[in-house]
Amino acid sequence: MSIEQNYQNILSQLPQNVKLVAVSKTNPAEKIKEVYDFGQRAFGENKVQELLEKQPVLPNDIEWHLIGHLQTNKVKYIAGFIAMIESIDSEKLLKEVDKEAAKNNRKIKVLLQVKIAKEDTKFGLTTDEAKDIFNQYLEGDFPNIEINGLMGMASFVDNETQIREEFSVLKNLFDELSQLKLLETLSMGMSGDFPIAIGSGSNSVRVGSAIFGERNY
Repeated sequence: MSIEQNYQNILSQLPQNVKLVAVSKTNPAEKIKEVYDFGQRAFGENKVQELLEKQPVLPNDIEWHLIGHLQTNKVKYIAGFIAMIESIDSEKLLKEVDKEAAKNNRKIKVLLQVKIAKEDTKFGLTTDEAKDIFNQYLEGDFPNIEINGLMGMASFVDNETQIREEFSVLKNLFDELSQLKLLETLSMGMSGDFPIAIGSGSNSVRVGSAIFGERNY
């Protein structure tokens, strides 16, 4: 199928309340522009360097999401334009984003990335760390950021029961924190598991290869 057919196929599977972040990492600017021309505005990138190469040559109204692990020393390069950082996986990183947002006179939207997968390779906060950071935020720490919600990745397994269980951990935390301050975004689900994620309460999915095709690493 063409990229357009892939894109329309994904859209047809998303309920109206679910946002699509098209994961454009490793894809060239021309391909991103193609999907942009179909009407897509939110794009996700993993690496700061790649984002810095693409952002200047693509339309200004693209809503860029940083979805990969972010090093504190790279925050300053994207703080002026990033729409959302979905991968806040430490208090140290959040403090750096807060500092750089202040320098740019803006509030940066972020998601706390919570480790829900049973695999050891994933970055992320424990549920207790996420609660602790959220409570600090409610007390007025990090004034230049807006914690908009949570993000998590399930294990890369074929066991749907396990995937559902992992997603439910994040949904329960999302509901718990939303009682303290209403959160907007629960970002769960990628090309391989987004239908399960939506069934588990996700309202934002990160889909790359199912739109752009398999990536050439």
